[in-house]
Amino acid sequence: MRQNGRVAPIDASARSPYVTLTRAEWAELADSTPLPLTEQDIQRVRGVADPISLEEVDQVYRPLSRLLDLHSESTGYLHRETSEFLGERASRTPFVIGIAGSVAVGKSTTARVLRELMARWPGSPRVELVTTDGFLLPNAELEARGLMTRKGFPESYDRRALRRFVADVKSGLPEVTAPVYSHITYDIVPDEHVVVRRPDILIVEGLNVLAPPVLREPGTPAFALSDYFDVSIYVDAQPEDVRRWYIDRFLTLRTTAFSRPDSYFRHYAELTDEQAVARASQIWDTINAPNLARNIAPTRSRATIILTKGADHAIESVRLRKL
Repeated sequence: MRQNGRVAPIDASARSPYVTLTRAEWAELADSTPLPLTEQDIQRVRGVADPISLEEVDQVYRPLSRLLDLHSESTGYLHRETSEFLGERASRTPFVIGIAGSVAVGKSTTARVLRELMARWPGSPRVELVTTDGFLLPNAELEARGLMTRKGFPESYDRRALRRFVADVKSGLPEVTAPVYSHITYDIVPDEHVVVRRPDILIVEGLNVLAPPVLREPGTPAFALSDYFDVSIYVDAQPEDVRRWYIDRFLTLRTTAFSRPDSYFRHYAELTDEQAVARASQIWDTINAPNLARNIAPTRSRATIILTKGADHAIESVRLRKL
């Protein structure tokens, strides 16, 4: 475009693959969708030190649920039309949603709230939520590989098993199992599994679910976990805010989960406030911050939807990948 004989500069937002809506703009979309959740529902799914409110669910997650519903409906329509075109009679496979973000950013709460909302869609779909924690390598294996201080980094997971699990669910297998992880014992629970039986919707939540494929030998096919996602969400915030939220959560856990006799972290329950803040800060600065900077934040641009939080933990804007 020319202005006064000169080529006008292109607006940076026009070059972006995303369209950004403020919270107020996004909230205006909520009127077309009923809110089936109550304050009691929110208290049940709220994460530790995550102050999500019914108002935020109303203004942010209600229209987000409707948008995901539209994506699912469109995918179903495309499946039917494609099957008819190819002369197939294959049943529709599950609609898979990936949710990524830093430790302590609130992605687990996001996943649980969306599960509650989507389970109340017309037709009462079966919604399953699986976290990637179950695919962490057992502590004994992490110790043997020298990875205990890198728990949560991509190499600390059984990535092949995780990818195979999602691929099996996506392919429509009647029953697929996933390992169970305990945040109390800080380890995989032996001989315990989650069983997923042909859900309508599968939510996969974890730190590295949007990581690119690991390239092996030249010419060998490489698949990323996100290749099986229909929609992906990244929960974003400034690192300094997430650091503060992590420390706040650590202090809360010190007087709750950490104080349990069977807790892996029970020795933290005896720390003073000053000692607890110092220890939480050290863990963040040496483990979680590097993992966020090197492995998690770089995957943000791979997401379909980005939820950006402000310093008060509330979502300030929603970015949608342009179609």
